[in-house]
Amino acid sequence: MIHDWQFDVPTAGSKRLPPDARYMEALSSQGYAFEVAVADLVDNSIDAGAKDVVIHFLRDGDQLVSLLVVDDGRGMGEEQLDIAMTVGGRRDYAPNALGMFGTGLKSASLSHASAVTVVSTTKRTRTAGRRWVMERAVSGFECDIVDPNYAQTLIDRYDNGRPILWEGTVVRWDGVKDFPKHGGGGQTDRYLHRTINKLGLHLGLYLHRFLKRDDFNITIAVEDVRTGTIYMNFGVEPLDPFGYPVSGSPAYPRRFTTSLPSDAEVTLVAHVWTPKSNVDEYKAVGSVMDRQGFYFYRHDRLVQAGGWNNLRQPEQHLSLARVVVELPDHFGDVFRLTVKKAGVDASPEFTSAVESAVDPTGHTFLDYLNDADTVYREARKRSGTSRRPAIPPGRGFHPAVRETIEEELPAIPLEDPISVRWQKLDNEVFFELDRKDRTMVLNQHYRAAILGGRRGGLNDAPVLKSLMYILLHQAFEKEYSGSREKDNLLLWQSVLVSAARAELDRMVDDD
Repeated sequence: MIHDWQFDVPTAGSKRLPPDARYMEALSSQGYAFEVAVADLVDNSIDAGAKDVVIHFLRDGDQLVSLLVVDDGRGMGEEQLDIAMTVGGRRDYAPNALGMFGTGLKSASLSHASAVTVVSTTKRTRTAGRRWVMERAVSGFECDIVDPNYAQTLIDRYDNGRPILWEGTVVRWDGVKDFPKHGGGGQTDRYLHRTINKLGLHLGLYLHRFLKRDDFNITIAVEDVRTGTIYMNFGVEPLDPFGYPVSGSPAYPRRFTTSLPSDAEVTLVAHVWTPKSNVDEYKAVGSVMDRQGFYFYRHDRLVQAGGWNNLRQPEQHLSLARVVVELPDHFGDVFRLTVKKAGVDASPEFTSAVESAVDPTGHTFLDYLNDADTVYREARKRSGTSRRPAIPPGRGFHPAVRETIEEELPAIPLEDPISVRWQKLDNEVFFELDRKDRTMVLNQHYRAAILGGRRGGLNDAPVLKSLMYILLHQAFEKEYSGSREKDNLLLWQSVLVSAARAELDRMVDDD
């Protein structure tokens, strides 16, 4: 039976359906990376007008106990604090605010901690505090009121300009899921070194415009709560993804403009990086494929670092191309910013608009892509290198190794990468090639000798694996080996088995 289609769905009233308390569990499962979650807290500090932000890791001997983010911003009274701790709490955001949804503090914190405490003070109100404990939150949105005496004690810990002077806020995470469960054997020190380095790079990149200002600083510190010993205390440096010493092309940067369907104008500032650059501003952003493309900013805060947003696929020859896009205050349906502020979804209208973008001289954005490609190729010619494309490395190779190989060797397009793994094999062989699964298999029997007794992991033995890739990557380009290649494989097997056995003998002698 055919009925007339109704373009609008008719309704018969409405019913209020408040969220179940378990919504807090969903809120805490947003997939925040640790450094992204901390950056979200720093955004709140910036919105509060903070000049100094301290990210404080607290340890008790070998055990990490808490993480605090402390700022000297305007602070909050009890009413404001209640709004801040309410999921989706309604508040008026300033026109240039970094916050948007009213969920960042809660979702970022409870993604990584079993409890989040916020204590704040202003020049005109007494110190107050609230605490969300996940266990109580999911049973009925029960938010704890922090004892006023403790709240004042926590503020006093950071007063006298460290960084709080008259007003400010402390966010405290307890039960941090990412912290090592057992910190002995140097595990805590290794975790801190790795995590703080990654955190510093992330904050330096995504907040680089703020960090370049004379009146804004972020400090990362580690303190032992029992002894008061300061293990680490350093300022985060800005990492400007457009901070090249010399442009890769004298014709760039160029400013392109285009119009969206809403008649809003979008500006694209296209840059060409210096070829063969080794500075952190170029290398630390991501892999050679990740770092090219659009860099979206919202109110001076970087919200996406690289990626072409369906305009095109990344490729080696565009590794020098980076484009600044300043997001408008009102996105409409063209842009959608994730709650984590770690990526932008752009509609097909944006892609179409970019393809028609021009600069004042009539130069098109597609001309820019060709120019960036040409600069890369010319630099390769001048260096005398014209390397044959190769299948790139994948799982099991250290990220730094993958990045260097991807940068130095053009990738064969649309090919699955080569993986490497350890596996039990006959002791007469050092490796096997699984062409079907595109995998180099290394003999587990020799792993301890190669690692020198150190603990193994997915990306271990980077030197050995790099050499194996150099030796064997071309073998995966064919379905079978010719007689010459087979002879080479037998030669390498024999030499590597002898070397690995020699390493095992040395380990026995050392014992």
